[in-house]
Amino acid sequence: MGKYDAAPTLAAGLLRTARDRAGFTQRELAEQAAVSQQAISAYETGGKEPTMPTLIRLLAAAGFEMRIQLEPLDGHDKSLAQFMASLPPEQQADLEEESRVRAEEARLRRIRGK
Repeated sequence: MGKYDAAPTLAAGLLRTARDRAGFTQRELAEQAAVSQQAISAYETGGKEPTMPTLIRLLAAAGFEMRIQLEPLDGHDKSLAQFMASLPPEQQADLEEESRVRAEEARLRRIRGK
């Protein structure tokens, strides 16, 4: 799994992002958190899912904290899914391809720092 590949789980993505932003290798984060490098690898690849307390402790070892808050439900995703389902299959495919291309362009801009 490369640095810019999609993370398999939310916890994996948070942990890898925190480690990268801290400038740590997996081994360095493991030492800071008093866990094995293999455990960090397993969490980052989705092989294991950390408990919430473990994830919070690992993020803290990288110098970050996780803040979670409740927000009112946003029905946008459901409305969008209903709209997409109402379109002919060819138009659905066109919109999905356009979305994929835009996401890839945004990913490349992030990588290049532009």
